[in-house]
Amino acid sequence: MERSRIYETVHRSGLASLTSCSHRVASRPMLSAFCERWQPETTTFHMPFGEMTITLDDVASILHIPVTGSMISFSQPLHADDANALLVELLGTTDVEASRKTEQCRSPSVRLLWLRDHFSTITDASSDDDIVFATRAFLLHLVGCTLFVDKSATSVAVVYLELFRDLSMVGSYA
Repeated sequence: MERSRIYETVHRSGLASLTSCSHRVASRPMLSAFCERWQPETTTFHMPFGEMTITLDDVASILHIPVTGSMISFSQPLHADDANALLVELLGTTDVEASRKTEQCRSPSVRLLWLRDHFSTITDASSDDDIVFATRAFLLHLVGCTLFVDKSATSVAVVYLELFRDLSMVGSYA
């Protein structure tokens, strides 16, 4: 299936490099070792040679994503009704479907599998609205698998969908 219109937008967003990153392709023993050495009190890793922290420059070098631009911040947790409204508005789902999907997660989140399955039939021949909805879903899925992974690694918070409201602005975030 041809999806070049979706990939064009993802590439312009500066997040295309995340398509090759995922918690699923990382070395489990390495992740385990880093988790064991993480000290949340000091936000550092305690290594045999001393303390080490991850800098923004490290993130840019490892993930190849932009780290300069507008800061993103979510100060208030998203209520379930607001999450459902975002799903309807920005992904084109129905109210019933949005409610069902957030209820499945028991939080204002959606399953990554649903994002993949629901938008997998979209092609370049689809309507412009469907392309925009699918692009937002792809970006939400992408950050849900890489930058904003939850403990279950099966869902993503709907609040991040707000970042993709205006697709032309996505590349301006840090």
